[in-house]
Amino acid sequence: MATIYTLHPETPQTRLVEQIVQALRNGAVMLYPSDTVYAIGCDMNSKSALERVRRIKQLSNDKPLTFLCSSLSNIAQYALVNDSAYRIMKSLIPGPYTFLLPATKLVPRLVQNPKRKTTGIRVPDHQICQSLLQALGNPIISTSAHLQEDEGGTPTAPLERAKLFDQLDKLVDVIVDDGVEPGFEVSTILDLTNEEPALVRQGLGWEAAIAWASPVS
Repeated sequence: MATIYTLHPETPQTRLVEQIVQALRNGAVMLYPSDTVYAIGCDMNSKSALERVRRIKQLSNDKPLTFLCSSLSNIAQYALVNDSAYRIMKSLIPGPYTFLLPATKLVPRLVQNPKRKTTGIRVPDHQICQSLLQALGNPIISTSAHLQEDEGGTPTAPLERAKLFDQLDKLVDVIVDDGVEPGFEVSTILDLTNEEPALVRQGLGWEAAIAWASPVS
């Protein structure tokens, strides 16, 4: 059974954050809230945990994983960011956006798109996520906790928090509870691998993103 940590959504308790981070460093997989949906995640540098996340979500190795960074400057360590991409991200983060970017050597292969050598990165507007990122010092994997999704990666039906916890209790090591019911809307995805940004998925905050991007045909 997973260990449940109840954190204040605006002022997460430092002692509990440190306990969660220590578990992540030891290879734990966690269920946690974000500014979009509840997510399954782990320390990006833990290969065994990455493999478990893939098994839980039944993801093949050619399916890239998204991860969270704490800031725009943090993104630059893990992705190649051109001037156009920098301007777009600076205007949108923190927020419910996933940016597809060319990966640097710091991104494990298990996280990347193996053909394109790209990765998906988010900077969340969520205090618990930011507290965990700051304390851990590494990116945190973020994949939707909904085990059933449609082909576009959108959850097919929302689950109440208690039901979601019950569903994943035996699959994860840590559950982070902020007392808030899970969101249902996913992040907006922008492909920034080319000079011309493209809207890949319309999710939360898409109205602000559409000004920067052209739809993918």
